[in-house]
Amino acid sequence: MPQALKRSEGCWAWVVLLASVVTQGLTLGFPTCIGIFFTELQREFQASNSETSWFPSILTAMLHAGGPLCSVLVGCFGCRATMLLGGVLASLGMVAGSFCRTLGQLYLTAGFITGLGMCFSFQSSITALGLYFTRWRVLANALASAGVSLGITLWPLLSRYLLEELGWRGTFLIFGGVLLHCCVCGAVVRPVPASMTPEAREGLPSPSKRPSRGCPAACGRAIQRHLAFDVLRDNVGYCVYTLGVVWMIMGFPLPHVFLVPYAVRHGVDEHKAALLISIIGFSNIFLRPMAGLLAGRREFAGHRKYLFSLAALLNGLTNLVCVVSADFRVLVGYCLVYSVSMSGIGALIFQVLMDIVPMDRFSSALGLFTVLESISILISPPLAGFLLDATDDFSYVFYMSSFFLISAALFMGGSFCVLGKKERQGPRAEAEGAVPAAAPEQRLAVEDTGSPEKRLCVEIMYVTSV
Repeated sequence: MPQALKRSEGCWAWVVLLASVVTQGLTLGFPTCIGIFFTELQREFQASNSETSWFPSILTAMLHAGGPLCSVLVGCFGCRATMLLGGVLASLGMVAGSFCRTLGQLYLTAGFITGLGMCFSFQSSITALGLYFTRWRVLANALASAGVSLGITLWPLLSRYLLEELGWRGTFLIFGGVLLHCCVCGAVVRPVPASMTPEAREGLPSPSKRPSRGCPAACGRAIQRHLAFDVLRDNVGYCVYTLGVVWMIMGFPLPHVFLVPYAVRHGVDEHKAALLISIIGFSNIFLRPMAGLLAGRREFAGHRKYLFSLAALLNGLTNLVCVVSADFRVLVGYCLVYSVSMSGIGALIFQVLMDIVPMDRFSSALGLFTVLESISILISPPLAGFLLDATDDFSYVFYMSSFFLISAALFMGGSFCVLGKKERQGPRAEAEGAVPAAAPEQRLAVEDTGSPEKRLCVEIMYVTSV
């Protein structure tokens, strides 16, 4: 057994980690650069703000909504094949998008196909990382999360340069080649050797658990395994948290889409405007891993849901700075403070979910959580674009973002306080009946020392944070 673990965390495991860092930067970091092309696409297709906003919303929504399908593909074909498929789809979508003549075609190619390919690549890389690392899994995931920040830093700068040199069509064509590097990252992810310990292989379902083709009962079981509607119905804490996050996501992605066109509208140079997103990404290189490691400490187990609500509240209040002033120096300060709250949200969003949901149901609860989250991501930018078309004032976009974030933070914080008070006052049996996810602190402490399968979920999923 020790030899198997040595092989799983040998030299090649660090190559897989590097591949995961690059994949995270290529995929999760990519949507932040779409704001660079917003005005150019709007001018090219003679479209309204609302119509143009559908492109980044579809791309980002598919990046999250494809999670359950990716899980099925990983179970059937493995991480390497799924990453290769994702890289091919992401590349083909961008290349086809460069030849689009209508916004509808752009929605399908660079939006739907590219977003789905990115989802396959980054989620498979996370799963592979969990299979290759056991003892150093927390460190590996913290390092992998830095890839997202690197992507947020570099994508806007590259986009601004290529847009000036080649136009948006040439840039999308180049992006297709860049995203093809996801295939290179997938190629270095060797299949998990059969000699490895069963504990290290528990991240993937066994062949006997895979759904049979043409069998409705098996398909129903697969849906139940990946989409936990029963948990949503029975677990009050999960219901509150899911509703709160879905509401919060209506406002969270708006600065990533509208900050650059907002700055350009108010006279900021286009290069400086693109630099604002890079400032957010560069700050997250240091803040996101630190926040992730701090969030995993046991002493924060009973307070993470309140810290998450506080981070969402700070994020909403920070967006009001843009309403006060559009001066470049003010926006730089805004980006720095925004990075702090963004790192907190990204580090805690899945950790809190782990505290609320029993770990044997976490995978399916996460599937439903990300699907519902993607609906908000899909609706939010077009809704803000419609508001911008009606008012021709970017201030209302940031008011909208602040409203959803602040109200969601107050709802979650207040609801968790009420549930916590009811849990402390009521009899133990009544508390377990009303809130099946009671005593998350105790459950987390037990599960942290439990089976490797539970540690895999706890230590991997926060890397996929927003």
